[in-house]
Amino acid sequence: MTAELTRGQNHPLPGARLEIRVSAGTPVVAGATLGDEQGAVHGVEWVAHPGTPTLPGLEVSRQAAADHRLAVDLDALPDTVHRVSVLLALPAGGQGPLRFGAVAAPFVAVTGLDGDEVASYTVTGLEAESAVVALELYRRRGVWKVRAVGQGYAGGLAELLTDQKLPEAHRLAATVHEAVARGLARSVPAPPARAADADRPRQAATPAQGPDHAGATQGTPGAVPPVSPYDAQGPAGPTTPGVPGQHGAPQPYRDGPGDPAATGRPSTPTGGSPIDYSHPRRQNAAPPPPPPTAPPAEPGRTARPVAGDATGWSMEERLYNQVWGMFEDLARTTAAYRSAVDFADSRMEKELDQALSDPRSRIGGQGNAAREAARARHGELVSRAREVLDRDVAQLLAEAEVVEPALPAAFARWDNPVWHAYRVPMEIPMALRLGDLHLPDADRVRIPLLMRLPLERGLWIDSGRSASAEGSLTDSHETRRLGLETAVAHAARLLAVYPAGEFTVHVIDPAGSGAQALSPLVRSGVLAAPPAVGAAGAAEVLARLTQRVDLVQMALRGGAPDALPPGVDTSQQLLIVNDFPHGFDDRAVNQLRYLADEGPAVGVHLMMVADREDSAGYGPLLDPLWRSLLRLTPVPDDHLADPWVGHAWTYEPALVPPGSQVLHQVLTQVAAARRSWGR
Repeated sequence: MTAELTRGQNHPLPGARLEIRVSAGTPVVAGATLGDEQGAVHGVEWVAHPGTPTLPGLEVSRQAAADHRLAVDLDALPDTVHRVSVLLALPAGGQGPLRFGAVAAPFVAVTGLDGDEVASYTVTGLEAESAVVALELYRRRGVWKVRAVGQGYAGGLAELLTDQKLPEAHRLAATVHEAVARGLARSVPAPPARAADADRPRQAATPAQGPDHAGATQGTPGAVPPVSPYDAQGPAGPTTPGVPGQHGAPQPYRDGPGDPAATGRPSTPTGGSPIDYSHPRRQNAAPPPPPPTAPPAEPGRTARPVAGDATGWSMEERLYNQVWGMFEDLARTTAAYRSAVDFADSRMEKELDQALSDPRSRIGGQGNAAREAARARHGELVSRAREVLDRDVAQLLAEAEVVEPALPAAFARWDNPVWHAYRVPMEIPMALRLGDLHLPDADRVRIPLLMRLPLERGLWIDSGRSASAEGSLTDSHETRRLGLETAVAHAARLLAVYPAGEFTVHVIDPAGSGAQALSPLVRSGVLAAPPAVGAAGAAEVLARLTQRVDLVQMALRGGAPDALPPGVDTSQQLLIVNDFPHGFDDRAVNQLRYLADEGPAVGVHLMMVADREDSAGYGPLLDPLWRSLLRLTPVPDDHLADPWVGHAWTYEPALVPPGSQVLHQVLTQVAAARRSWGR
């Protein structure tokens, strides 16, 4: 059970290796300080922040973002450390909010490495403060606990650090804000507020309420602030400026929910997420009105859904925003249902306790009548909540039935007829479909999982044993095969949605065990070279891609992105690594981590097909690598969370139907276009 803490409460920690998840309604800087028994911070080397993100036993994010994950290994902390304070601060000098009172209350959760939540805390009561100590991990008599603190500072990060007795507090605060400003920490905006009701004619999801239940309030499941989306940071955010091979002019990062002119949408703060809803090739102008919708429904009947009824610059963007609207609607209506059921359960328990507290009513007809009445009221509340959920789910299902056939190829399933009319595109789409998401409460509704392009995070196809029912019945060899087939399907889709010559795929298969699964890529000729085998082959590919990252970084830092040596491939690069860590020595592992950290910013992306347990011999060295990748599974598994209420969604990969020739047909066209482009 998760302990929902209030200010001052503490809770024991079950283990030494933890993650601290932060969600805010706006980009924030997350850091941590190490303190002695009195809580004093002895120097700047005791502070982890975006400019210095790693300390022994502690790692924080390099970026200002609406969502963070901090890694803590209590056993690896120095013996003199007795306290770890988690700090949140609003970036200085930006166009975002200047005080926490203007945004949604930050939400902080402590979890184990398995993702199970240990304790959570919503930092309420903040007004003029721009920095806050959210919580602290502290050691007493050899036992570690977590305490909800919520101490805010109107004087910002400098005042906070001064209060922790850091001599160089003002200088370090300036260093942190400078690191954020100059790009060591990219500011990733939270999603803008949902369009108004006139924009999207869907009926709002409302919880079923009892006679004395005025709706979900703070502390109920329906009102919990958002938690970390998509297992880590979620789909990629805004377009990376200045990357060779990228379409469109370089774009600045959006200002987030405080800048309605940049998004063309309301500026009300919403739950934190690194998803950028703005179109990567448009700026500073309001989008055109949505296409005409169906006429108003007759009284008592819902309006007929229309594909593309969200705002956007094009039908592609309208469909993209509509899919995300459906995603949010299902998350919130399910939260309302679960909140109503929880309320009904707690009310019945309270009524039963009251009935049984009187010894005279414990036996006989009076007690039985009280129990039956409590159960009847419980059933009525749950039934009413289910009716509301079924109504909203039916509306979403009807919308999905008109939206799915209208999706472009990049957003569509492999069995969508749009793939049979496939032609190599002239420009990249906004996003790519990686699979489907659904909830057990509304199993019939499938929401496409769309990830923005170009990629800003690598992908990890987990070939280990899954905890799901389907995964537990699949042996390890079959799971590895399915993992590589899933990677091939994702790579083929990436190749298909990029213009000819603007996306290149490399493969490292050290043991050659993936020959059968890789055959569609090999036979069609879309790979840059045959899959690299053996330690020498892996080293050669890694060295070449590492050199490309170095060259492009130097060109960008020198202000001359076009001044690259002859022969440097400026297209987006994808490296598929199968069967990791087989065939990788320490040097190769370090190169792989370098590509995962630095590659996405300059167009080099990583797709790992691996079982994390296989790399356990490296210890915590590879933990940052796994955390930097978006984990996907080759079999259905409920490991992804939405950015609004944090439901655990079941993910299903986007696989090619058995016996279908669509993958062969698409790759054949991609290979032909690639050959024509290279002439």
